[in-house]
Amino acid sequence: MTKTKSNLPEAYYGLPQEVTYCTRCVMSNQRPASTPEFKHTTHRKATALRIWDDGVCDACRYAEVKREIDWEAREKELLELLDRYRRSDGGYDCLVPGSGGKDSAFAAHLLKYKYGMNPLTVTWPPILYTDVGLTNFRNWIEVGGFDNITFKPNGRAQKLLTRLAIENLMHPFQTFILGQKNLAPKMALKMDIPLVFYGESEAEYGNPIAETNSSLRDKSYFAMDDLSEVYLAGVSIPELMEKHGLRLNEITPYLPPSSEELAAKPIEVRYLGYYVKWTPQEAYYYAVEHTGFEANPVRTEGTYSKYNSLDDKIDGFHYYTTWIKFGLGRATYDASQEIRNRHLTRDEAIALVRRFDGEFPARYFREVMDYIGMDPDHFLELVDRFRSPHLWMQDGDDWVLRHPVWNHAD
Repeated sequence: MTKTKSNLPEAYYGLPQEVTYCTRCVMSNQRPASTPEFKHTTHRKATALRIWDDGVCDACRYAEVKREIDWEAREKELLELLDRYRRSDGGYDCLVPGSGGKDSAFAAHLLKYKYGMNPLTVTWPPILYTDVGLTNFRNWIEVGGFDNITFKPNGRAQKLLTRLAIENLMHPFQTFILGQKNLAPKMALKMDIPLVFYGESEAEYGNPIAETNSSLRDKSYFAMDDLSEVYLAGVSIPELMEKHGLRLNEITPYLPPSSEELAAKPIEVRYLGYYVKWTPQEAYYYAVEHTGFEANPVRTEGTYSKYNSLDDKIDGFHYYTTWIKFGLGRATYDASQEIRNRHLTRDEAIALVRRFDGEFPARYFREVMDYIGMDPDHFLELVDRFRSPHLWMQDGDDWVLRHPVWNHAD
């Protein structure tokens, strides 16, 4: 029988019905390309990674662009920017968010010791620190030599929001991501620091390539006024307060500043990766040398690497749930960026994805379930509920992908 649009398996989350893979990396058009609206109201649909008519995705196309950039000229632009904000009175002249991972270690150290800035580092800590994550955070501050402000959100609220985000969105990292991204501009406002640096642009991973035309981060990513439009953990702000008993001051840490606050104290939020060629493996080597960064002593679950996203015990859950919802696991993300940086061939990447993608995060499973107060069997039931029918089918008792990348190897 010929399949028509009406009898095709349903595609959840507004994902494209037809699964298409980039011909250069191993990423598919099922990867949501985050938008400001998606970040702030995640009950809405996200746009998908764009794969062009020639079969190449936006992220791989940007990798081509990076190879043509005059990085010496970009560094001159950076120096001009820094000279506008550089202080000689001992005050902080820029702010770097992070938790001591390879990227924040690289960014903060480069700004302070190569370019002579005086950065304040700020940290929204992981939900549950891993041992190596806590070691790397301490080394970042102690070995690297940085002042740091850490904001630890209300534990009761964080546990509730994390559980709700899993139940409603199958997104255990949503509230952490929002808190981490929004803390920096709010802290910059409070500390009168006019310049904030994130690391690499999201275009490195598939956001629209047009976002790379400037180092400035669009204010729609970190400004908000109408709370009625906000859904946190898949729940509206009024419902979080009325049904779940959260106070507004327990919710606002996860939200961006208002446009009024930003107008009163203008700040610039920029990507350092616009000025400095950003390669994850090189950032890792730099962090090891300059801030005592340590890789995971064992292979990270769900992938083949040992140095990406190590600090939170919920990291593995995040990538496992992207596998469930989008058919894209941690190995897919790692291998795709390594193809773009010419560290892997596509055939090598496909073999790694086939071996490691979708590995269950068993190492911290019970601990995470205990922390958020969720029955493990309930989590497993939710997992199957969030599988999009157009991506998954059952083979006996097992779930298998309908369109795995190894069936698209040519």
